[in-house]
Amino acid sequence: MAKTDYQSIDEYHQVFSGETLSRMQIIRKIIKDVVPDAEEMISYQIPCFKYNGYLIYYCGFPKHISLSHPYSEAFWEHFKDDLKGYKTSKSVIQIPTDRPLPEKLIKKIVTFRKKENEEKAKAKK
Repeated sequence: MAKTDYQSIDEYHQVFSGETLSRMQIIRKIIKDVVPDAEEMISYQIPCFKYNGYLIYYCGFPKHISLSHPYSEAFWEHFKDDLKGYKTSKSVIQIPTDRPLPEKLIKKIVTFRKKENEEKAKAKK
């Protein structure tokens, strides 16, 4: 039976190896570089980052990594051209492991979500 009670991102990463693990570590570093104050946590049993609310999630699969952006109203319109060629759903982008990791795009996504969360937090004050 698969483990489902991860307590940290490090513990989640320990289940993976090779390309999937490497890609998740790069994504984690990008998030921490863009949003150094982001809080790391496990939510829905996958890595999650909070900064003025939920910022971004990611999770590993055998053939792709999913990047999820909860509660983003403007996301799809803003990134529609960048995401052509990627499998997407309402809040998830699948990044296949047989294609180069789009580090610049991930950085743009995290930067966008950071700004979006900051604006929402400011509006609440």
